[in-house]
Amino acid sequence: MALRTLDTLGSLAGKRVVVRCDLNVPLKDGVITDDGRVRASLPTLNALINQGARLVICSHLGRPDGSPDPKYSLEPVAQRLSELLGKPVAFGRDTVGESAREAVAALEDGDVAVIENLRFNAGETAKDDAARRAFAEQLATLGDALVSDGFGVVHRKQASVYELAEILPSAAGLLIATELEVLDRLTETPERPYTVVLGGSKVSDKLGVISHLLPRVDRLLIGGGMMFTFLAAQGHKVGASLLEADQIETVKGYLRTAQESGVQIVLPTDVVVASKFGADAEHVITPADGIEDTAFGASGLGLDIGPDTAAAFAEFIRDSRTVFWNGPMGVFEIPAFAAGTRMVAAALTEVDGLSVVGGGDSAAAVRQLGFTDDQFGHISTGGGASLEFLEGKKLPGLEVLGWA
Repeated sequence: MALRTLDTLGSLAGKRVVVRCDLNVPLKDGVITDDGRVRASLPTLNALINQGARLVICSHLGRPDGSPDPKYSLEPVAQRLSELLGKPVAFGRDTVGESAREAVAALEDGDVAVIENLRFNAGETAKDDAARRAFAEQLATLGDALVSDGFGVVHRKQASVYELAEILPSAAGLLIATELEVLDRLTETPERPYTVVLGGSKVSDKLGVISHLLPRVDRLLIGGGMMFTFLAAQGHKVGASLLEADQIETVKGYLRTAQESGVQIVLPTDVVVASKFGADAEHVITPADGIEDTAFGASGLGLDIGPDTAAAFAEFIRDSRTVFWNGPMGVFEIPAFAAGTRMVAAALTEVDGLSVVGGGDSAAAVRQLGFTDDQFGHISTGGGASLEFLEGKKLPGLEVLGWA
């Protein structure tokens, strides 16, 4: 079956439309520090407003554990949406209670309301199907139709993502449709050379995507904390660097498979090694096979790819027609260990073809380092969902919308 899109819902003028967004933004002292996911929701919201729909926007934020917690309130998000949409946005101070119902009842055509964090209700993420269904039925009383547009949660079987889409007439929003178009190109019709850049902390988080992509890519560049398990698999000592010893044999298998199939797995040739984790740490650049030969010895901690590696990675990326990147190259939050991530990001902006930043920490990194979204072909709003899609997994939040 084909994905149900907005036009399958017919005219939505005067209809109450529940829009499930992913507005799970980082907050510091109640202030949004990265509004990328809010801005990503705007095309769908504006399309519905222009139709004269009455929007009931819902989302989760953080992990409040099934009960109200003021630090996870969506009120700052409602305020930011009002600024971006250029119109008032009402705020319901509960999910399905009196305040939410009053906010929805007051809507006129083209108006917008945001209801409180879905995860303030334990039914949203309950493992019990009946509990999720009961919460979804309460949510369904707020709308006449559902537009599911939170790509970052489509890999989760949660009440607002799955059961609500079964209860109400439902379709995918423009953001989900765009995400799927890009990811489909990555898996089915990539232009070559096709390079995947993987970083982040753990190999175990990327096992599925490595296995699924190895037969499909030309090059796999490995950085971040996961590089040390690869280096260990080659027999190198990695000091106190992040290491998943139980994955070394798996990684050796990847290296053999890549060699047999003609896929390049490119590992760092140099590493930035620090005396400790922190902005004030002493650090040096050392060959990747000499981490324990520094003055820090076996306590040395690798926190970034080195400059030679970053330059080589950048050259591979610029030489590619399709690039997917997920996971920073180092601890980008600390300036001394951000150079590798910055150079990789800069190279992606120069790709003559499709460059995709795979959400999560990678998206946060490029924005924190001063890049803008329009410098890349696509910045995904769903790191986990993107990876599971690229692993070939079935995602419940897409299946319920007709995607097969």
